Amino acid sequence: MDIKEVTEYCLSKPNAYIDYPFGPEPAVLKVGSRIFAFIHIMNKKSYISLKCDPFISQSLRQQYAAIVPGHHLNKKHWNTIAIDGSVPDNELAWMIDHSYELVYKRLSKAEREKLNNAG
Repeated sequence: MDIKEVTEYCLSKPNAYIDYPFGPEPAVLKVGSRIFAFIHIMNKKSYISLKCDPFISQSLRQQYAAIVPGHHLNKKHWNTIAIDGSVPDNELAWMIDHSYELVYKRLSKAEREKLNNAG
């Protein structure tokens, strides 16, 4: 996946939307009031930062050189992944799904119900 496909995949998640609270970079992907992904370009390279279970984070970092602790984020709960083709598309999609699910579960019950009723 390239940066456009990654962004489109993130936006395909239920009630996901893109925001730019920090200016033109990074693109911030949210569900409800919570962020599940940051997409940015640094030194002409594309990256996505995703929330991740700490145990899984460590395993992914050991498995792929393109996955490092979250850039400017909590290193325990976030990974930054180079969008350079070195991480298989299905793994990247799984990581986006995992981040989305972790964040969605943390929404308040009222916010989840509001989102579910809006669609």
